[in-house]
Amino acid sequence: MTISANLVKELRERTGSGLMGCKKALSECQGDLEKAIDWLRQKGLAAASKKSGRKASEGLISSYIHMDKIGVLVEVNCETDFVARTDDFKNLVKDIAMHIAAANPSYLSPSDIPEAIKDREKEIYKAQITNKPANIVDKIVEGKLEKFYTENCLTEQIFIKDPEQKQKIKDLITEKIAKLGENIVLRRFVRFQLGESLQEIEAEK
Repeated sequence: MTISANLVKELRERTGSGLMGCKKALSECQGDLEKAIDWLRQKGLAAASKKSGRKASEGLISSYIHMDKIGVLVEVNCETDFVARTDDFKNLVKDIAMHIAAANPSYLSPSDIPEAIKDREKEIYKAQITNKPANIVDKIVEGKLEKFYTENCLTEQIFIKDPEQKQKIKDLITEKIAKLGENIVLRRFVRFQLGESLQEIEAEK
C-alpha cells in the first residue's frame, strides 16, 4: 500500500524515529499509526529520541581522501569506547566522511547558520516573489529556506549513498542511535580541496 508523506511525518514527530524506520513501521502495520508506534517501540526505534540528550564524549575521528584532491576529517561522538569500536559505528563515521567530501556542506546544521545569513536569504527569496498575498509569500520563503538547509547543512543533506530513499544524514544517525543504544553526536568536520582555503565546521557548544 502507499504510505503518505504526512503520515510518515506524524509518526516521526511522535516517536523521534528515523525516516526509514517510520516508513517500514507503517508498511508493516498497513498504515495504522498507533500500531506503527507500538511496532517501533518493540523494535527499540522509538527510544532513540530519548537518548539524544545524553552526554557523548567518546567516538572516532575518521578521514576520507578522494583522488588526492579532496580531504575530509570528521569527528563523531558516542557515549562509550565499546560502541566506538564497533563496525556499525566505524562504518557510520566513514560514510559521513565520504558524504562530506562529495556533498561539500557549508554548515553542520541549521542552528549553526548565522542569523544574518538566514535574513539575507529570506530577503532574496521575498524579492523573487511578486503578486502574492503576504501569508503565501511567507510559506514560499520558508519552503525555499528549507531547501537552502538541505543543500548547505550536513545534517539536512540527503545521504549520497542512498539518494532514492531521501534519507537525511540526521535520519541515518537517529537509526544508529536506536540500533547501538547510545547517543551519537556529529561534533565537527573539516574539508579541504586542492587549491582552496581550509573549511572547518564545528557544532555550537
